[in-house]
Amino acid sequence: MPRHFLSISDISRQEFHSIIDFALAIKRNPLLAGRPLENRHFALIFEKPSTRTRVSFEVAIHQLGGHTLFLSGQELQLSRGESPEDTAAVLSRYVDGIVIRTFSHEKLISFAQASQVSVINGLSDSFHPCQALADFLTIKENRRTFSGLKIVFLGDGSSNVCNSLIMAAAYAGAHVTVACPDELSPPQAILEFAKAEKMHVELERDAERAAAGADVLYTDVWVSMGQENQSHKKKQLLEPYQLNERVQAKARKDHLVMHCLPAHKGEEITQTVFESVNSVIFDQAENRLHAQKSLLHFLYR
Repeated sequence: MPRHFLSISDISRQEFHSIIDFALAIKRNPLLAGRPLENRHFALIFEKPSTRTRVSFEVAIHQLGGHTLFLSGQELQLSRGESPEDTAAVLSRYVDGIVIRTFSHEKLISFAQASQVSVINGLSDSFHPCQALADFLTIKENRRTFSGLKIVFLGDGSSNVCNSLIMAAAYAGAHVTVACPDELSPPQAILEFAKAEKMHVELERDAERAAAGADVLYTDVWVSMGQENQSHKKKQLLEPYQLNERVQAKARKDHLVMHCLPAHKGEEITQTVFESVNSVIFDQAENRLHAQKSLLHFLYR
């Protein structure tokens, strides 16, 4: 059976650390990665717009010796009603791996179950695991260790980014505080995953109190793709959770500011905090490339 990567839970704690450590090594010395994807072909199926996910995966696969075929949702029979299972069954007879950026996580699971090759989640409504790998690579290269770190996420605690951040932090041995309104708390299943990994997620309704002593301040857009009809309500709910100068002042002096991008400056984060000396946001974006090269190496070695 092929090895899929649909969420952080698809790898073990040990494998998580191995992927992060190898990503750090190949970032420092790209020649260590070799060309494990020589003569392999990958389909990139994107039903949502993308900058970092698409470019980083295309470059990563090419640097490892592979070839990519980009397919937008409208270019496939999926757009005309073909089932995910049938599409997966056909594509996996042509290619050696598939990266999907889609909406429904359940659809992604159905696709993977019918695939004969590895399927990687490039983003779904429930999870963004490749982003979490890049996030913890960024933290590792700046802090050397994860143990005991306080990571504070401000914003929509039920989002795909926050879900994957919590799961990765549970494997890393870091602490997570989520500053969010009650209506947008992390799903119970995510909290149970963290609990099973001996990590308690603290939920805080006051942003400044949450940020006290933080090693990492993390935020994301308030309205994700596909949620445009909820825009006004979500912005009202999340306005008190903006990552601004008052919140930043509560964190440790050497804290990191993180954002998975794209950023709506003036909404979830202020321009000043985005551009502060603590910001590692563009390092974080670059690290999508290195983390995904390490993930591909892990899946195809």
